[in-house]
Amino acid sequence: MSRIGNQPVSLPQGVSVDVASDNVVTVKGPKGELTQAVNPEMTVTVEEGSVKVARPTEQKRHKALHGLYRSLINNMVIGVSEGYKKELELVGVGYKAAVSNNVLELNLGYSHNIYLAVPQEVKTTAEMQKGKNPIVRLESNDKELIGQVAAKIRSLRKIEPYKGKGVRFVGEQIRRKAGKTAAK
Repeated sequence: MSRIGNQPVSLPQGVSVDVASDNVVTVKGPKGELTQAVNPEMTVTVEEGSVKVARPTEQKRHKALHGLYRSLINNMVIGVSEGYKKELELVGVGYKAAVSNNVLELNLGYSHNIYLAVPQEVKTTAEMQKGKNPIVRLESNDKELIGQVAAKIRSLRKIEPYKGKGVRFVGEQIRRKAGKTAAK
């Protein structure tokens, strides 16, 4: 029994869900509109302020798809009603960030600056204060897209375990290693 798939997705005030004949779910809300194609074997129904996903059989594949599409629809409902935010911290001497025209310019200690084109759906801001690490804020209604952009930025300079330098999420705990001990 799928615990996640069987739970109905409750719709907050101002959010509407439409299911097209070709199993495309469209969610509209105050923060925008998102669409998701659902496997034709799954059935999506909208009834009295909630969305339910049903599977045809008890096969392992159908159980997996059941929970997957329920979670995707839930993420879309949260995205169009509240939105998602991610904050990345640049830890290192001389690391800088700036945003202009949806292009993120990063100085991460390489011999050149890195220019990253951010999708229009993701609102990006960079904050630099004296004495603090630069912070890049990402905001969007699409959880998958904001996660991909954050992962791409993070992959440009991975955290190294000895000094803790690199790009990390704000509040992320890093496992640190001890360096070499003095030889005698």
